[in-house]
Amino acid sequence: MSKIEKALNRARTETRNFPVPLSGTGKAGGSAVTALVTDHPVSSIETIAKMTTRESRLYTPGDLSQRGIIHPERVEDPAVQVFRELRTKIVQQSHGQNGVLLVTAVRKGSGSSFVAQNLGAAFAFDAGRTALVVDCNFKNPSLHRLIGNAPVPGLMDFLENPDVDVAKIIKPVGIARYRVITAGKPREGFAEYFTSLKMKRLIDTLKRRYQERFIILDGPPMTDIADIRILSELCDQVIVVARYGSVTRAQMDNCLSVIGEKKLLSVVFNDEPRIPRFH
Repeated sequence: MSKIEKALNRARTETRNFPVPLSGTGKAGGSAVTALVTDHPVSSIETIAKMTTRESRLYTPGDLSQRGIIHPERVEDPAVQVFRELRTKIVQQSHGQNGVLLVTAVRKGSGSSFVAQNLGAAFAFDAGRTALVVDCNFKNPSLHRLIGNAPVPGLMDFLENPDVDVAKIIKPVGIARYRVITAGKPREGFAEYFTSLKMKRLIDTLKRRYQERFIILDGPPMTDIADIRILSELCDQVIVVARYGSVTRAQMDNCLSVIGEKKLLSVVFNDEPRIPRFH
């Protein structure tokens, strides 16, 4: 039995579920995510002290809730617990190194951006680490909403314009030790930029330079197979998000076969119904 098959079987038989809010809503809504981390190590730093001096006004718990982002003060929130646990497992498998993670969805609407953004927040909650989330979902970008839809240069602008410095596209979002690179202005034929040498150099530079930072690529859904193949080559590990009850076994198998056993880190089943508790 392959490791992918074992991962799927474990996901189906996992007795401990991790309930979190509906994707992108910030509301409990009686749903859950089941996160399964496979036993592959993750190999993947701006200093934390310098980052702290540059922080702008931080979001309140209410601000984050409106944006569908977890907050560390809400320790009883199931969403906080699940993303912290997922973060802990990733850190353990990284053997003390930072990493580049790709978060993708089996199909559009599975909530992969919700998972990518909140996993970034979970890393940022750790005072000894930082997070950088990069919006690579050019067809359906979302990271710009975290910074108030401000028209700032993003990844596409950097890849297209040689005069745009990398420091210009890394932006704070109101969360300590959390940075983002938005998708930038839309262009025709954007998928070709993923294959560019500049994109590879950008990822390599970010990985080497920021030793405490985990880099999370918020990727397009697996229906854009060519893009996913390219992005998966740029990262260390891949997290696949599927909305509970909306994908078939065949669809899941096809997606995981594209990723491959060595790259697969986690399968996340989003929006799983909770089992009612009776007292």
